[in-house]
Amino acid sequence: MNNYLITVIGATAIGKTALSIQLAQHFNTEIISCDSRQFYKEMNIGTAVPSTEELAAAPHHFIQNKSIFDNYSVGQFEKDALKKLDKLFTKHNIAVMVGGSGLYTNAVLEGFDDFPEIDQEIRLKLNKQIEKGEIETLQNQLKNLDPESYNTIEIENPHRLIRALEICIGTGKPYSSFKNKDKVKRNFIPIKIGLTADRAVMYDRINKRVAIMLEGGLLEEAKKLYPSKELNALQTVGYRELFDYFDRKCTLDFAIEEIKKNTRRFAKRQVTWNKKDETIHWFDFETNPAEIINKIETLIHLD
Repeated sequence: MNNYLITVIGATAIGKTALSIQLAQHFNTEIISCDSRQFYKEMNIGTAVPSTEELAAAPHHFIQNKSIFDNYSVGQFEKDALKKLDKLFTKHNIAVMVGGSGLYTNAVLEGFDDFPEIDQEIRLKLNKQIEKGEIETLQNQLKNLDPESYNTIEIENPHRLIRALEICIGTGKPYSSFKNKDKVKRNFIPIKIGLTADRAVMYDRINKRVAIMLEGGLLEEAKKLYPSKELNALQTVGYRELFDYFDRKCTLDFAIEEIKKNTRRFAKRQVTWNKKDETIHWFDFETNPAEIINKIETLIHLD
């Protein structure tokens, strides 16, 4: 009997969590979360962690299972997720995966990548540019050197931005050229389900989510995390902008608008990247889940 991993893909705030729960309930299975920020127990409101009711509706894995003080890489997640899937496939022949990070999704579906060692001086120079506030300059540099990575990584995250740039500069080749050279054989068949919406609708949902986060206590959560603001896990939209407010670099209103703007930019890049994947089966975000389930069952029976 074949194993299947149903992966729910789409821009932030489009409804992936709700659909993944409905799929898990229908197929009587469990959910692997590959949202790289929902791993951290200290980050709750700003990462839109599923509610207590949602977590109770279907078994979830890799939700708030780490601390921001842990060093946890995408390579480690790949190993942990595959180990968990091996266990799940002893009980079910279908599992569900959901999350907003394309890097982490691809690590599970296709394998992590082997990158060359790079001269540390390159990283030090890039870090100094970040410290000087030149992040936009570095983003444009990556756009010129490696448009594919520019559209796929979190370019607002200085650590991710520097990692991609140091590979480009240190090797003279695009960061993306080192990715997935040899596809790793998996013990499951992937089924990718994508949710889409008109851009105006998507942006409106993002703005409303930010408002809900603020009403739910995002400012207070960010204030507690502020002393640890240099940690990699906290280089995240929703926190970084509020840290600037705490540093008196901007007003609170400006910080809130920056959260909305940067989240919209992130969603736009997610859409651009996902559209290149011809293996994704796309549905409008308001599609009746029964229609999506029917499509999945057709794909399984065709296999």
